[in-house]
Amino acid sequence: MSIAIIGGHDCMVRRYKEVCKGYKCKVKIFTQPQGLKDQLGSPDLVILFTNTVSHKMIHIANSVLSNENVTIVRSHTSSLSALKDILNKNTVLA
Repeated sequence: MSIAIIGGHDCMVRRYKEVCKGYKCKVKIFTQPQGLKDQLGSPDLVILFTNTVSHKMIHIANSVLSNENVTIVRSHTSSLSALKDILNKNTVLA
């Protein structure tokens, strides 16, 4: 399963990757708007950490994903436990 995380903290990127790897997921993480439009692609699941994401990034993500059949999950907090809860609900742990 491929996942895109939009938002979150720069210092947590490595830990987000480790958690996703534990769920056998490929992940792209965008904490800044640079490259989001060109590199987002078409993931199976998009996680928006709404507390740490700019309106500009949400607008870019919505415009890129408007024609895609993708699950978008919004979370107010960008903690590791919130990420694990989302992955538990939306993926199958292999």
